[in-house]
Amino acid sequence: MSKIEIYTWSTCPFCIRAKGLLNKKGAEYTEYCIDGDEEARHKMADRANGRTSLPQIFINDQHIGGCDDIYELEFQGELDFLLK
Repeated sequence: MSKIEIYTWSTCPFCIRAKGLLNKKGAEYTEYCIDGDEEARHKMADRANGRTSLPQIFINDQHIGGCDDIYELEFQGELDFLLK
């Protein structure tokens, strides 16, 4: 089983959409809700090659990207492979 981590903001529609896809896939993930926590956002940006937008998704410590990126992987048929 893959280790999935997602950094979110509680009211972010893109975060909700990305978690919806993971939930639809039955994937278990660790969510880091960083509402207003600048220190956590800096830590996330360090892991995400400087990206500060939310969500930021990691699978097995590999940076996947944000909501559009995970949906692109799904569209290409690659997401299921990463989630195994």
